[in-house]
Amino acid sequence: MSSKRKLDSFFVPQPQKKFRTNPEETSIDSEPLQTTQTEASHHRAYPFPVPHLPPHIIEALASVPASDGKEVNDQPDLDLLYFQPYIPKSAQQDIFDFLRRELFFYRVQYKIKRYGTETQINTPRFTTVFGVDTSSTFSPSGDLVDSQTSKPVPRDRYKCTPRPIPHCLDHLRQLSEIFTGATYNFCLVNYYANGADSISYHSDDERFLGPDPSIASFSLGATRDFCMKHKPIPPKVGEPPPEQNLKPPLKLPLTSGDMVLMRGKTQANWLHSIPKRKGKGSEGGRINITFRKGVKQYATENYMQYNVGDGGVWKWDMKKGEMREWQSSLGTKVESEP
Repeated sequence: MSSKRKLDSFFVPQPQKKFRTNPEETSIDSEPLQTTQTEASHHRAYPFPVPHLPPHIIEALASVPASDGKEVNDQPDLDLLYFQPYIPKSAQQDIFDFLRRELFFYRVQYKIKRYGTETQINTPRFTTVFGVDTSSTFSPSGDLVDSQTSKPVPRDRYKCTPRPIPHCLDHLRQLSEIFTGATYNFCLVNYYANGADSISYHSDDERFLGPDPSIASFSLGATRDFCMKHKPIPPKVGEPPPEQNLKPPLKLPLTSGDMVLMRGKTQANWLHSIPKRKGKGSEGGRINITFRKGVKQYATENYMQYNVGDGGVWKWDMKKGEMREWQSSLGTKVESEP
């Protein structure tokens, strides 16, 4: 079946489902896609409900991708599909504003030990994550069930509390799957408040993603450079360093609405980063959304640890125009669940 045909059927209006008001319940169903402003995704692990995408944004997303993807594979082991943009211009600002306003984020801190020395790491960006690995899935009520038996998972399967992908992000996940041919069960969201927020060179080559993982990475908001470089190639005995080691980093100026699909041998052989940025254009905020598939159980623990952690919840303050630690209606700060 062609992508066009799949997309047409994907947007057929579905019967409306009753809005749930109990925060212990969840509205994680990928349908209906026609929503009202009163609908929201609920789950016991969410600090507050996350509204569904407004109908006008869903309508605008019916025309994705807004441009054809360009293959970038002119260097060893590199396999990218680069959309400039993927999300239509008419929807870019609205989606950015909506997600920044409605999602909850974390400023994760953790400690690592290298060569016997413990170091405190302060994540230089806001993060959040949703999803669960392939060993489990979410029931319609939001409970975790075993993927094979459909029975409740053992209580000791996870130390953390996995959260389902809310409707506003799950809609984009489904659209991504149609055009990438891949399937995803995790959604990671980073918010870069300004040019001082960053992520250092790394590769998403963890074993829990399986071989040759497909990762769809979306950008919204301010333009930031996406830098890539090949992992160092050991030189052969008696020969000079491989030419690839001497090449400058590949730089993609990701603008709002762009999507980069990283696939094939890319993660195994390449590093990528979002470096700090100064000067013109460094003041604006940027949201990065990545979809990926965790095929091992410890993917869930890893993503929760490094994207949620033990700190407080942060939410966009429209009056102050910045992220602020969120307080519940009781006036108390809310800590993330372990």
